[in-house]
Amino acid sequence: MGKTAEAIAEGVSIASAAARLSIRNRILVDTIANDEPFEVSRFVPFAHEMLIALADEQAAAAELVKRQRKKAWGKFTDPDGTHDYRDRDTRNLRKRGRQYAGVAQALRRMADDPHVVRTLIEQSRDAAWGDVESNLQRRLQVEGMRADLDPDYERMRAARMQSVRLVDLPRLAAHKRRVDEPDSDAPAPAVTPSPRVSGIDVSELEG
Repeated sequence: MGKTAEAIAEGVSIASAAARLSIRNRILVDTIANDEPFEVSRFVPFAHEMLIALADEQAAAAELVKRQRKKAWGKFTDPDGTHDYRDRDTRNLRKRGRQYAGVAQALRRMADDPHVVRTLIEQSRDAAWGDVESNLQRRLQVEGMRADLDPDYERMRAARMQSVRLVDLPRLAAHKRRVDEPDSDAPAPAVTPSPRVSGIDVSELEG
């Protein structure tokens, strides 16, 4: 495989990843946020549109490079900036234009292939379900974590205790003073623990 073909394959891979990301987000919104059943056929139009939009972007990039190459032809002075091309750049610009055009053509072929579109949707669905599963596992791990099972408990213990001493205990003391003042008409504000002591073991406060 030549360098141009390799560049086109890499461009198609990147564009496909972008398409899967957009389709995955659409699946998450429609099936979870809107509580609708998942059906591949429902996402075919959206997947097709995404591939065509990405192909249009690549085609537009190819046209831009073509204009830049024509403008650079025959210019031998020093450039004024990064995109101020000169005649010596025309070869690379021509190669870049072929790569953009090749990616655009490949994406259009993908959009017109039902099997490719279906596979893209199924991959996006798997990614969406994977995200949901990971989020659930993280939430269950945080909510169900005990001090003896937390691998970072000892390492973070000093920071949590410092937070208790410097934030929560002074706040509780101030709250108690307000409550004990007989002449105070203002209601005492509710006291909430600092979020920095989340997961603290009650036994740490002893001693």
